[in-house]
Amino acid sequence: MTTQILSVEESATVHAPDPVVSAEPYASAEAIPARHTPTLVTVIPSTSRRRGVPRWIRRPVGPLLLLLLWQIASWSGSTSTELLASPWTVVTTFGDLVSSGDLPKAIAVSLRRAGTGLLLGGSIGIFLALVAGLFRLGEDLIDASVQMIRTVPFVGLIPLFIIWFGIGETPKIGLVAFGVAFPLYLNTYAGIRNVDSSLVEAARTVGLSRLGLIRHVILPGALPNVLVGFRYALGIAWLALIFAEQVNANRGIGQLLNDAQEFQRTDIIVVCLVVYAFLGLTVDAFVRLLERVLLSWRPAFSGA
Repeated sequence: MTTQILSVEESATVHAPDPVVSAEPYASAEAIPARHTPTLVTVIPSTSRRRGVPRWIRRPVGPLLLLLLWQIASWSGSTSTELLASPWTVVTTFGDLVSSGDLPKAIAVSLRRAGTGLLLGGSIGIFLALVAGLFRLGEDLIDASVQMIRTVPFVGLIPLFIIWFGIGETPKIGLVAFGVAFPLYLNTYAGIRNVDSSLVEAARTVGLSRLGLIRHVILPGALPNVLVGFRYALGIAWLALIFAEQVNANRGIGQLLNDAQEFQRTDIIVVCLVVYAFLGLTVDAFVRLLERVLLSWRPAFSGA
């Protein structure tokens, strides 16, 4: 038996093909074929390859072009200065209103109205969203009523608010609060209900209490939606404020608008509209900064 195995091994050894070896080895490393030489490629991130004009210079180009076209139309007579004042007239009027102190006082009054209404309506909207989003009973009691009331145009409530609260500050603040409550409610409620269920199950598996689950999983998961609702609420707050200040406003930007409309001062009207837009842009930029700070843990797409 042993002899037979050895003969087989010897047979395998005899019949195994010899490796092909070149008789003339390579004289140097340069003679090695190129296909055996690894090629090193330096990978540069796409963000590092971007060149050109910075964003903080590119972004104002569009508004500046519109202003230039507006001024050219005023110089050429294409637009009547009685119907729409030129940009230069608007700038000089803005300077006069600032130097006289009328515009800063009006901005302070309007900001106080918008801030109070936003704080009141936002608190109500977030509280209702937490109750409806975290508890099934709260959803049954709150969500249907809120969904019904939110379809009512808040502008249509102005006569009713005047009957209830008069023509003072209360109806103006109430109108802003009514307008901002629903965006915050809808987005907060959706954020709570759209939290990843696998994260909730993992938190329950490790023994996290209900309060800890809400604090460490549900609320951080709903925070992006809350901030989106906050941005929507800010836009609606300025819109509601414009409507509210048209109702017998004796102070604020609305009072400047009413007086300008009476005397057909289109330059003052444009100044007030620009101030509204600038305030809205400023608070929106603040919310975006808040998003970067509070959501720094979440990766985001920054554009291609």
